[in-house]
Amino acid sequence: MFKIALNAGHGKNTAGKRCLKKIDPKETREWVLNSRICDKIEEKLKAYSGYELIRLDDTTGKTDVPLKTRTSKANKFNADFYLAIHHNAGVNGKSGGGVIAIVYKTIKDGSVTNIWQKSLYNEIIKKTGLKGNRAVPLQKQDLHEVRESAMPAVLLECGFMDSTTDTPIILKEDFAEKVADACVNVLADKGNLKKKTAAKTVKPQTKQKTTAAKKTDIDAVARDVIRGLYGNGNERKQRLSALGLNYSVIQKRVNEMLK
Repeated sequence: MFKIALNAGHGKNTAGKRCLKKIDPKETREWVLNSRICDKIEEKLKAYSGYELIRLDDTTGKTDVPLKTRTSKANKFNADFYLAIHHNAGVNGKSGGGVIAIVYKTIKDGSVTNIWQKSLYNEIIKKTGLKGNRAVPLQKQDLHEVRESAMPAVLLECGFMDSTTDTPIILKEDFAEKVADACVNVLADKGNLKKKTAAKTVKPQTKQKTTAAKKTDIDAVARDVIRGLYGNGNERKQRLSALGLNYSVIQKRVNEMLK
């Protein structure tokens, strides 16, 4: 059984961790972007067998779980791989940026961790094209998550939140889908996960399966509403309606989740 420790960096209200206001007036929080990708990774992994997964962050975003708590939890879980999802900053409203994959500073080229790093980076670039202009997209740093985890660990910076180039891209749902697809492809390959065989379709079950699929879609949209991706009040209603979604149904599910 391949054990995965998955972490969406920071908390919803962690100071400073947000998109630059002049590029994104809503100042979308980094945790919202991180968590959205992690949620999609979890959902896409359900198509496979042969793994166990633990989330290290507070999936509500209310608490910025201390890094030591996160790595200790992963170590206690005896994870085989640690994947941290983050978004970067540092270009200060200029263009450029791109995806960066980080491992601990002592990791040697050709090691298992280095192979994970290269595989994730290459697959994400293949899916998203967000290569950017960073001189060293494959970096080695002394960061807590990659230093204190007792298993191969990679921290992904999935674009820059203060870049005129990256920010409009990383805000899109489609970008999160592509990053999640890339991560799952690598996890499945290196973790030797097995794709589940689709069950045979029989007419009596068709309605039940369709209902279940719709419920999954509603839950996914409701989680995004809670994260603030659709705004509030009339704005939320208009944005959901524009996507062909039933505002009343979504709002009802949001209220149920918040309870």
